[in-house]
Amino acid sequence: MTVAIDVQGVSKRFRLYHQKYTSLKERVVHGGHVPFEEFWALEDVSAEITAGQTVGILGRNGSGKSTLLKCIAGILQPTGGQVVVRGQLAAMLELGAGFQPELSGRDNIYLNGSLLGLSTKEIDRRFDEIVAFAELEQFIDNQVKYYSSGMYVRLGFSVAVSVEPDVLLVDEVLAVGDERFQQKCMDRIQQFQRDGRTIVVVSHSPDLMRDICDTVLVLDRGRKVTMAPAGEAIRIFRERLIESGFATAPAAPADEAEQVEGAAPVEITTRRRVVELLSASASYARQDERNYIETGEPIDFRVDFDVSTPVSGVQFKITLLNERGGIVFSSTSSGAASGMPLDVGRGCATFIFDSMVLLDGRFSVTVEARDSGGVVLDILDPGCDFEVMNPGRAVGIVGLPMRVEVLPPGSGELPRAAATAR
Repeated sequence: MTVAIDVQGVSKRFRLYHQKYTSLKERVVHGGHVPFEEFWALEDVSAEITAGQTVGILGRNGSGKSTLLKCIAGILQPTGGQVVVRGQLAAMLELGAGFQPELSGRDNIYLNGSLLGLSTKEIDRRFDEIVAFAELEQFIDNQVKYYSSGMYVRLGFSVAVSVEPDVLLVDEVLAVGDERFQQKCMDRIQQFQRDGRTIVVVSHSPDLMRDICDTVLVLDRGRKVTMAPAGEAIRIFRERLIESGFATAPAAPADEAEQVEGAAPVEITTRRRVVELLSASASYARQDERNYIETGEPIDFRVDFDVSTPVSGVQFKITLLNERGGIVFSSTSSGAASGMPLDVGRGCATFIFDSMVLLDGRFSVTVEARDSGGVVLDILDPGCDFEVMNPGRAVGIVGLPMRVEVLPPGSGELPRAAATAR
């Protein structure tokens, strides 16, 4: 298969300055030398991305994700190694970058489009589509300095996706606008996938990675950890966070992470988990007779855990995944939002499904323990799996309860309630 992006041993070094000499006297006294230390945002990262793949780059703040994407885009030149990109490239790194606040939305479309490589004729042809996608028909001739932040990023995204590249780079821009507009953004990305375009996505959301990516590259402090199928890569990423103690550490401010890709490295300290998930298992009737349940039958999932230190609040989260790793259901344990207090010792949590509505298929179960702030304390991925067999004739993902009422012709007016399937 054709390699669309070839990253060969890429390293990137930045200089971190701790002092700044502003006066002529200070510069003369210090001989023009400003002390600095070297910071390696990337170290010997290699990856091959084939044409048509959707690849995610995952890592904590300061891991080098955005730096790698900018090296691929050609915005930054690697200190060592090289990047080869085959085909036309478009980068959605900072929506609205290059917009001039004194110009109208119309003028900025032409300005930004030209920066992305579109000719005036191409922008003319796509102008109405860009405006309609951004939902700014009434405001397109207003100066963008009067736009709300939502209008601003909608226009930026719309201009960016109007380009039809072979390779698309996306950096944390899939959560723009309201929920409905976010769905439009996802639909456009999925259209790019159906068209066979190569896409590289940077995001802090493992669930987003699982939904849209074939493969995920995991970075940690500028080094490649793994490049694997999405589910496996996410599992490795989360396990490293928990084992290293990063899961309970506060995240670096976004602006600092952008400036130097993570400031100073954090010391890794391996420690015992506060809550350790030991095992997960499925339980259902006739388990001794068959290795599946039928649609509509009850099933329980038990999770055994060990608490090493008293915790003020813990919630347990279960996620059901299909064979492709897509999420079909995910929810936390019921009760107070702050979670349940747990003392030292062993315990178990049971997720009870009175009626499993999934249809045919094999499914896996992932379980998480989270503290009151939503920080993952431990994860079992996968925890266990189970199989569902549908004895009926319905097809699809879930079997919904339904009944149909039919009145034959000549029976009188059809009551509204009888026309509704339930």
